[in-house]
Amino acid sequence: MIYIDDHIDDFDLQEALAAVSAQRREQALRYRQERDRRLSVAAYRLLQRALKAEGHHLDGLPQFIHDNRGKPLLEGYPDICFSLSHCREAVACALNDQPVGIDIESIGHYDEEVAVHVMSEKELQEIKASSMPEAAFTRLWTMKESLYKLTGDDHGGDIRHMLDDTSRVRFLTWNYPRFIVSVCRYLHADSFDL
Repeated sequence: MIYIDDHIDDFDLQEALAAVSAQRREQALRYRQERDRRLSVAAYRLLQRALKAEGHHLDGLPQFIHDNRGKPLLEGYPDICFSLSHCREAVACALNDQPVGIDIESIGHYDEEVAVHVMSEKELQEIKASSMPEAAFTRLWTMKESLYKLTGDDHGGDIRHMLDDTSRVRFLTWNYPRFIVSVCRYLHADSFDL
């Protein structure tokens, strides 16, 4: 299931910091800007709501451990797969019993100089042909990020060609007025409710 929260300013940050795990509180407080602290706490709270909505009853607050590539896992719950992401306007969470990757990005100004370094020729043509190049760029970027979060494969640092062969995965993308969300999962996954 996919969960999105774009009410980042609708909670008391100090109260929320007191209600999350010490691990997450420490992580959130490392950020200098309040906005970044809010996003860190909001993502954790969204994961908590998603776990509860899906009927997962954890013993205590969610604690993270990390696999060998740095992907967060729920300590003590190896069968619960999740992915978190945030942008300036919102946070997103994907929760499943199969590996999953999610990315959310704000739709911003399209910069062709940046695009040349991160998009393939085919993707550049798709962006240029779009009536909304900033949204086309953001959609492709979220697909790349969600794929990376799923697989951990950055194609040897050449992110331009990450989407050249997507025969093993499936993407779902949602366009919102201010941001775009993409989710990626393996095709062999038994189920994936969205």
